[in-house]
Amino acid sequence: MMKPVRERIATLAVFLANGFGIGAWAVEVPRIKESLALSDAALGIALFAFALGAIVAMPLAGRLAPRFGSGRATALLGAAFVVALPLPALVPNLALLCFVLLALGAANGALDVSMNGHASTIETKWKSPIMSSFHAAWSAGGLLGAATGAMIQKWSVGIIGGLVLPDVFIGGLVLIAAVIALRDLGPRAAAPPASGFALPSAGVMKLAALAFLCMMVEGAVADWSAVFLRSTLSGEASIAALGYSAFAFSMAACRVIGDVSVHRFGSSKVVAIGGLVAATGLALVLGLPNVLTACVGFALVGVGLANIVPVIFSAAGRSTLTPAIGVSMAATAGYAGFLVGPPLIGFGAGFLGLRMALCVLVVAALIVCLVGGRAVRSDGIAATAS
Repeated sequence: MMKPVRERIATLAVFLANGFGIGAWAVEVPRIKESLALSDAALGIALFAFALGAIVAMPLAGRLAPRFGSGRATALLGAAFVVALPLPALVPNLALLCFVLLALGAANGALDVSMNGHASTIETKWKSPIMSSFHAAWSAGGLLGAATGAMIQKWSVGIIGGLVLPDVFIGGLVLIAAVIALRDLGPRAAAPPASGFALPSAGVMKLAALAFLCMMVEGAVADWSAVFLRSTLSGEASIAALGYSAFAFSMAACRVIGDVSVHRFGSSKVVAIGGLVAATGLALVLGLPNVLTACVGFALVGVGLANIVPVIFSAAGRSTLTPAIGVSMAATAGYAGFLVGPPLIGFGAGFLGLRMALCVLVVAALIVCLVGGRAVRSDGIAATAS
């Protein structure tokens, strides 16, 4: 049977588009915060609305694939993300910002679930591990989106242009992908039971918790790196965006060679060493904040985290009788961390200050370092028990 090459390319384009949008949003967060005169705590509330929208939408997104097919569901949710992305630039106050971020978070969370589910189907048809390539496309999109946003800010384009201009590119990518090859592969999955969401089983609970911690760090870096650097360095918005750009670039570069790294060093070492490298980078940024350490430190965070989540997803898939079940459990926990982490940092900043709140991320990375290696090495219990 021929490999689904066109479908893989189309899905890679959706991952790229979604990452591009999140990157563009990340570098606009400080300007939106300043334009609405928001405190750190108020921004945390707004980001919580984003997380809440995603958490509500994620279980519902799983019901779209049986109804429309995973390819068509991904196309529809990609269009919803395109519509929602510019909305935060149009609002005049915190209340409306929370409302539109609720919608944007719902669109983004549902798209995350759908495109990863479709990618998992493609990986099964491909008959070899290719999940890192999809995550590499997302990271590359984050890099390009952040770089584009920084360039737009350098040109003194307003907040509306900072989100609308990237959105035009994203919309074109999603449209082309949908027309070319966003379609179903094989029969549609059965609809989930009416009870909906299922908690991770005992066999994958530890892997799900590690995914939560890793993606909590990733989400916090996306939403708070520019805010922290701008408040600490008192520089231009484009300078503050350098931290996230370094993070996104190093993560994208390392994910391109992710499968090779796992094959050469083993999944256990990739996770353990990656957690240590990420913790070191975060400690460097928080302990000695300047332009150089921001670039180097956030680049180290990207290097460390780059391939941990794909390894965890693979281990979770091997820990259940049906790989898709384990992957979906770990992915749901991971994206919950990605979305919940930033507002938690905001709330913590309101009480302890932003730097102290961000120290939680160092602890999270160290936990991954200490526990993660053994967790991915001891997978396969459920599968072998049968």
